[in-house]
Amino acid sequence: MKFSTTIASLAFLYGASAFAPNARVGVSTSSTSPVLNNNYAPIGSRSAIDASPTELGLFFANTMKRRSQDKKAKAGNTINEKEVRALFELWNSALATGDSRIVANRYAKNPVLLPTVSDQPRTNYDSVKDYFDSFLLKKPQGKILDGKIHIGDGWASDMGIYEFTMGATGDKVKARYTYNYIKEDGIWKIQHHHSSVMPEEIAMGKAITEDEVRGLFSLWNNALATLDPKQVASRYAKKGVLLPTVSDVPRTDFTSIEDYFINFLKLKPQGEILESHVTIGTNWCQDAGIYEFTMGATGKKVKGRYSFIYVFEDGEWKISHHHSSVMPEGTMPKAISEEEVKNLFQLWNGALATLDPDAVAKRYAKNAVLLPTVSDVPRTDYGLIKDYFVGFLQKKPQGEILESNVTIGHNWCQDAGIYEFTMGATGDKVKGRYSFVYVYEDGEWKIAHHHSSVMPEAYLGPAPKPAIEKVVKEKIAEEAGAVMA
Repeated sequence: MKFSTTIASLAFLYGASAFAPNARVGVSTSSTSPVLNNNYAPIGSRSAIDASPTELGLFFANTMKRRSQDKKAKAGNTINEKEVRALFELWNSALATGDSRIVANRYAKNPVLLPTVSDQPRTNYDSVKDYFDSFLLKKPQGKILDGKIHIGDGWASDMGIYEFTMGATGDKVKARYTYNYIKEDGIWKIQHHHSSVMPEEIAMGKAITEDEVRGLFSLWNNALATLDPKQVASRYAKKGVLLPTVSDVPRTDFTSIEDYFINFLKLKPQGEILESHVTIGTNWCQDAGIYEFTMGATGKKVKGRYSFIYVFEDGEWKISHHHSSVMPEGTMPKAISEEEVKNLFQLWNGALATLDPDAVAKRYAKNAVLLPTVSDVPRTDYGLIKDYFVGFLQKKPQGEILESNVTIGHNWCQDAGIYEFTMGATGDKVKGRYSFVYVYEDGEWKIAHHHSSVMPEAYLGPAPKPAIEKVVKEKIAEEAGAVMA
């Protein structure tokens, strides 16, 4: 008989059973019935006959070792302390598979699990599995730090302190444990498992330093870098509240927080804390100050004020409250004098002197409107504004303000009056009426609206001068007559 055939036969005889999710797991060609290695992780869906001699040898050795352990466990109801402690390692190895079914199968048919981070007692296979569906996402691996074992007739207990290292985050979490084991169907199973947080941490608070509090920002910032709104939203506590920088709507649940970051992440933001002030309480901490974001999509840098309040939830620090707001002085009106408003014309006039239509078009705001002197077409974007100046600059115009009237508002200003152009190409002089409305955009004053028109009297004839004094006298006389009547 060939070696591979011999091993295949032995594999069939000694298939693993103690950790099978429901049905017996043995050697099979079915993808739904994988062979389990010593760590109870799937080797693959191939049959033992298809495996290499090395793989088969390892499988045989691991299977024989496990079957030997099972035979000892089945030999009566006696068990020693070393074997009781080894039952924890079986459970811990089941955690390492990442399969909640395998973990749940370590519990007896009528178990009672009082888990560390759930108020709900788990009293059957499905509810135990449900708990580990979530817990295994943290990739926990445990070790016993301090334990006491009792052995009775057909039962054993192990109680003490264990510590978990969460592979998903690197966090370490201590807890108290009690395992009660019973012999069921010839195998020792967990009949009762009670796990609880360390009570002094509840009373005294989870220890954290100021530097560690500041480091929590990096977890959030790294989540931003993934560009995955779900990962960012998962950094917030179950009842987290987000008051975002650029939305009036408070975000009070996972879905609404995720919704905000769907749009914000399009800017590819990465943050840096410029100033931080930390407060530490009992199982909570706060970091408040100033941060600055660099938007990878645009290169723009934006400062904001922040408040993060963190709570210790489900074994890790989460954001319970996040308030982000614009720098308030940035919303104050940009100071500008009348003389400075008039000088904004010189920036535009200087761009004309370059004879470069792009240089002129760049003096206009993003959503500018130009109503030009010699075109009926409103110019409402960069391309149209540039197009107008392609033709106008051929005249080599240079302007001078003859009469100016300035108005200053909240981050906007206006200059309206009469200007005159000298056309360098012909020597002609042309007067016109102008209105410039400027807005403060991206750190400089830009033209939001520019309306230029010809002097109307040159085409329509002189307009009658307003007889203001005569009108006033007539109005006074009319009102006086009404009073006498």
